[in-house]
Amino acid sequence: MSCTIPNDRIKETIAFHGHVCPGLSYGIRAAELCLSRLGANTADNPVVAVVETDMCGVDAIQFLTGCTFGKGNLIHRDLGKMAFNFYSRAANEGFRAVIKPYVLGELNEEMRALMRKPELSPEERSHLAALRRAAQERIMTAPIEDIFEVGTPRTPCPRPASILESLACEDCGERTMESRTRRFAGRTLCIPCFNAVEQKM
Repeated sequence: MSCTIPNDRIKETIAFHGHVCPGLSYGIRAAELCLSRLGANTADNPVVAVVETDMCGVDAIQFLTGCTFGKGNLIHRDLGKMAFNFYSRAANEGFRAVIKPYVLGELNEEMRALMRKPELSPEERSHLAALRRAAQERIMTAPIEDIFEVGTPRTPCPRPASILESLACEDCGERTMESRTRRFAGRTLCIPCFNAVEQKM
């Protein structure tokens, strides 16, 4: 079944991100899966997203689910995996969706081969653009179960964000969240100042 996100919302998502691409399409479908399984992100139903990649699709998840870094309910775990974890705090449930490796099949192989080339001819650039459009179309029209392997999250839902004291770094003087400070030789330092004096080399 094709994507159930309304077309106007998809256009708004593309405008928010700045361009359309296969990565953004994956994020749109991941957001669709989140909304269909956990419902809308509201005060009564707070949703948390933990993404294991920094790909384009994270913008779609942010825009469509309302999970943001600033609210503390969009968390990036830099694992380099095309995987997205979603949790409902109210229902105390969640799931992990991993993009299936062969969703795009031969399209993926052709695109990767072209993108690995140091320089493309005008014909190759045109062909790559056509392949990307075909990939987007496949992602947006495929049944959701053909795109994602859905399972149980490997980690529990992150705790809600808490307000911590800010401490002045005793080197640069900049105020730093308490949990991000380091102690070195009896002094409280921010991470960059700590790294500058602690480095072994």
